[in-house]
Amino acid sequence: MAAETFLVLGSNSFSGATFVATALKAGADVVGISRSAEPDAALLPYKWAPHDRFTFHALDFNHDLDRIEAVIQEVRPEYIVNFAAQGMVAQSWEHPEHWYQTNVVATARLVDRLWRMPFVRKFVQASTPEVYGSTHGIVRETTPFNPSTPYAVSKAACDMNLLAYQRARGFPVAFTRAANVCGPGQQLYRIIPRTILCVLSGRKLRLEGGGTTRRSFIHMDDVTNGTFAVARYGTPGEAYHLATDHMQTIREVVGEICRQMDVAVDDVVEPTPARLGENPAYELDCTKARRELGWQPRWSFEETVAATIEWTRRNLDRLRRMPTEYVHQA
Repeated sequence: MAAETFLVLGSNSFSGATFVATALKAGADVVGISRSAEPDAALLPYKWAPHDRFTFHALDFNHDLDRIEAVIQEVRPEYIVNFAAQGMVAQSWEHPEHWYQTNVVATARLVDRLWRMPFVRKFVQASTPEVYGSTHGIVRETTPFNPSTPYAVSKAACDMNLLAYQRARGFPVAFTRAANVCGPGQQLYRIIPRTILCVLSGRKLRLEGGGTTRRSFIHMDDVTNGTFAVARYGTPGEAYHLATDHMQTIREVVGEICRQMDVAVDDVVEPTPARLGENPAYELDCTKARRELGWQPRWSFEETVAATIEWTRRNLDRLRRMPTEYVHQA
């Protein structure tokens, strides 16, 4: 029996690279596409174990659509998983047109070609709970969109366009909306690796709004397993939440890191003003993913922090040579 083929858009991202690793472990053939060359292997989980079924193409979503289509037509993947996006929230206020170009226009141009390819069984769009805006109480997949930042608006518009193609053209799209992902291999500007590096280097951590916003943090492996299940078994037109039940403030997240690294929180953090349009909490109801896909998270937050600290220490010499701040690419 021939192996299934997955094509992963945004395969250099934390989410994309972890998904590639999971698909390879499951025995699939995988093709990855990202706009930049592959980064250091410390940031690519699929390079942490030997494999011979992955092919990478450095192609830009915005400028290389014909070449991306040619790869898809040649490979004829059963599943396409899209992590390619401008993904930062606060920075989306600085150049909103970049977020709309990539997350809306480029994706729309691609999908207008993909719906004509009958070999694609499922297109999984990695969406975001940011589309719901500021919410209160439990958030379900049926909660109305109410985006409050250019990033969130761009992701909501993308989702709505994909749904239009699903309803009118029968395009087999399903969506994931995950809590804050974390774990070994994450970009260094994210809160957990950034805190760990600050502790190890003796630098102060700038904590936006004093860290009062509440979030659910989930190990990337748990989200990847859910995304893999959505690809194979998810219902077209449906969205699936992937989160834990454990909500905590960002300051509490930093506190757990400091506890495990045996330092005082007040010696590490430097409070700064909250970012524009920041939403206070997302308490995602994951009943659908549990019921329909048999999915549930397996990693505790404490285990995730410990694994990330261990990964950081193991790769510290290499990580210290990498940028620790977000660098925007148009």
